[in-house]
Amino acid sequence: MSALKTQIGGGHYKGFAIQPIEFIHRNEIGYPEGCVIKYVCRWRGKNGVEDLRKARHYIDLLIEMETENNKTEVTRKGCRK
Repeated sequence: MSALKTQIGGGHYKGFAIQPIEFIHRNEIGYPEGCVIKYVCRWRGKNGVEDLRKARHYIDLLIEMETENNKTEVTRKGCRK
């Protein structure tokens, strides 16, 4: 049986046309962005608002990392990319 047809730990992705992992993989989406997609997709069927908080945490991490990356680029090159 295909791993995509098997879900361990619940059925919170079973109702989707494609699983979030398929979407994330096919679109070559990075880890933090993929986590946002995963948590937003499953919040109603698994952990409720806790999953929305997890998604927000990953968004906050992305914002922080991008902000720091941009500061580093400005310092290193004198201007942004």
